[in-house]
Amino acid sequence: MLGILKSPQPLPPITDTESVDERYRYWRFHIMFTMYLGYAVFYFTRKNFNYAMPAMLVDLGLDKADIGMMGTLFYITYGASKFFSGIISDRSNPRYFMGLGLMATGVVNILFGFSDSLWVLMMLWMFNAWFQGWGWPPCSKLMTTWYSRSERGFWWSFWNTAHNVGGALIPLLVGYLTLHYSWRLGFIIPGMIAVAVGLVLCWRLRDKPTTLGLPTVGQWRHDRLELAQEQEGQGLSTAAILRKYVLSNKYIWLLAFSYVLVYIVRTAVNDWGNLYLTEEKGYDLIEANMVLSLFEVGGFVGSLVAGWGSDRLFGGNRGPMNLIFAIGIFLAVAALWLMPVGNYILLSGCFFAIGFFVFGPQMLIGMAAAECSHKDSAGAATGFVGLFAYMGAAMAGYPLALVVEQFHWTGFFTVISAAAGIVGLLLLPFLLAQSTVHHHEAAR
Repeated sequence: MLGILKSPQPLPPITDTESVDERYRYWRFHIMFTMYLGYAVFYFTRKNFNYAMPAMLVDLGLDKADIGMMGTLFYITYGASKFFSGIISDRSNPRYFMGLGLMATGVVNILFGFSDSLWVLMMLWMFNAWFQGWGWPPCSKLMTTWYSRSERGFWWSFWNTAHNVGGALIPLLVGYLTLHYSWRLGFIIPGMIAVAVGLVLCWRLRDKPTTLGLPTVGQWRHDRLELAQEQEGQGLSTAAILRKYVLSNKYIWLLAFSYVLVYIVRTAVNDWGNLYLTEEKGYDLIEANMVLSLFEVGGFVGSLVAGWGSDRLFGGNRGPMNLIFAIGIFLAVAALWLMPVGNYILLSGCFFAIGFFVFGPQMLIGMAAAECSHKDSAGAATGFVGLFAYMGAAMAGYPLALVVEQFHWTGFFTVISAAAGIVGLLLLPFLLAQSTVHHHEAAR
């Protein structure tokens, strides 16, 4: 790690208990607030493409295959970036790693708004995808170092709602700018916001507690499960940790394959939902984006319920909630597909329900990956499963565009319904996997 990105050395431990408590409370609040704001704005410079897409099709003469290819290239690049940046971010200072990444996406979005060539747009969107991958891994590192195992379900789910907030606000902003001005402002304005908020991240975020002279969060909260994970695999090299706790971890692979299918459903509904509503149901862009924003509202609520339930109802076991929500995904997608009428309220309810059930596993799988791995490989573990997640997202781009062109919306719903059904089957072994991990940790 070079220069400003390098993680600082630990400061001498603070011995005064009151001072430790006061600083922990202060920084936990400020880090959560800043991290929440930053991750929400990452979605301003990612999801704006989805909501400007119908206007771009008309203005630039693009077709669905062009849009699908851009989506696929984005998700492949983003998935690769999450993995490699996850490895790097475990040894980096999150305040600069995340802040500089957000500023870079802002600059790329501004350039995108001034471009016309399909090939230039594709290249810029791949650059955007690479820097978008700098957002999640620093957050997973901060969540696993500032919040302990017994409380992490709630706090992780609360932070996870940041992209629901960003995802719900951006269609309204882009829809307004596109309708009254141009789709180009739907990239330029969010890009300017991202540059400004990136500076805030560099100012207000901090690294792990020990770099401020504080004890680890497990020591501070006297959390037995957290202390067990902190003591696991001490003294191993970075390569050994990556090999043992990520690449050779069967639980990580199970989570990764589950993530593929969850992201096929999430990305298909999120990226193609407004086109479905405008083409198949006859709504205008503003009406379609309003319905689609409820997908993010449902995700906001679902993330909180999933995190709270896994902590309070199942003692930190993420498996049962994952399975319950997987069943809900299948039922909600089937309801949207088989609905005999195009009633606006019923459609809105279906998009809300799909968001509610999709974002439960989307959040819990990422958190479970961090918890099943080494304390110093949270970024790599979440980045690794994220790589698989965005392979699934890539399948919802160009390949799904070909399905829609060949088999229309019936083919679209057949694909995502099958994915929703299979994800529940893949998560069945995870019930045993997660409980086994907990039993092992509790016995240490």
